[in-house]
Amino acid sequence: MSLELEHECPECGETRTFWKVASMEVHLGTKMKWDCPECDYGFVQIDGNVDSSAV
Repeated sequence: MSLELEHECPECGETRTFWKVASMEVHLGTKMKWDCPECDYGFVQIDGNVDSSAV
């Protein structure tokens, strides 16, 4: 699994390279926390299916 992810940052208003800052196994799958190095916006993904940035 990569330590970087290209993703739209709502705070910066453009696509940024997010860094994985945490990862752990939960009952739904692998939970990963990603942070934007430019503005510190962060979001969580669970197994790539659940994405808190979509809220």
